[in-house]
Amino acid sequence: MTPVPSVEPGGRARRPGPSVRTRVVEYDGDAVRRHEDRLATEEPLEIRLAWPGAEPRRLTVTMRTPGHDFELAVGWLVHEGILRPEQVGVVRYCVDADLDPLEEFNVVTVEATSAPLRIPDARTISSACGVCGSESIADVLGRVTALPRPADDLRVPLALVRELPARLREEQPGFDSTGGLHAAGLFAADGRRLVVREDVGRHNAVDKAVGALLLSSPTGGRRTPEVLVLSGRVGFELVQKAAVSGVGLVVAVGAPSSLAVQLAERAGLGLVGFTRPDRCVVYAGDHRLGV
Repeated sequence: MTPVPSVEPGGRARRPGPSVRTRVVEYDGDAVRRHEDRLATEEPLEIRLAWPGAEPRRLTVTMRTPGHDFELAVGWLVHEGILRPEQVGVVRYCVDADLDPLEEFNVVTVEATSAPLRIPDARTISSACGVCGSESIADVLGRVTALPRPADDLRVPLALVRELPARLREEQPGFDSTGGLHAAGLFAADGRRLVVREDVGRHNAVDKAVGALLLSSPTGGRRTPEVLVLSGRVGFELVQKAAVSGVGLVVAVGAPSSLAVQLAERAGLGLVGFTRPDRCVVYAGDHRLGV
């Protein structure tokens, strides 16, 4: 169920588009259907800045859907107060010969006409993706896939998987009063709720839930969460957090991105989206479902 890469005739990689094909297993009622689906493309974009007398330097790595990359890079630089609009010169993709395949068309260099107003400290750059400050885009996948894989015997019954979003919804008082908060819940494989947290940012909700679990138990008695349940879509950064936390199965109400599926496959996680009482779509690790 790994996303199908885009390849031009002759085997050359093609610039990624806004969506990619993948194979999924859909459970709809009692019916099981294996078919092709499409995922929103998610890939890292590294933004570099150069100016007269200075070599290009990496400023940030952010996750995005490919397309309008030059506009994204320029908009980020201006909004962060790094450049004035009139300082923007040539914008181009980096074509270094030593680029990792994942970096092709994913590194943009903006050449300023004069020195920037400021150079942000990498430690102060904020992003939901959890990858800013990485030495290279290849590190994004490498740091996570080097982690121990979840237990091979982890299985969660299909019927329980379909119930988990409803169980999460029961623990969302903030959403009840505002309609504007995401939720993340950590559950045991038998469906027992360990902790649920809410936040305006889905990545913050996951951090809060994991942090609560860590702080609530002594070091020797900490429980490794087996299932992460999300109230919305699944991006790369959420699968990354799940892998680091030792989670074996991610269940979401919404759709995953292409890079989320790719990382789940590499890390040995199960990944289920569009989860409803009568339906769910398995994008990775269907062996994690006890069907």
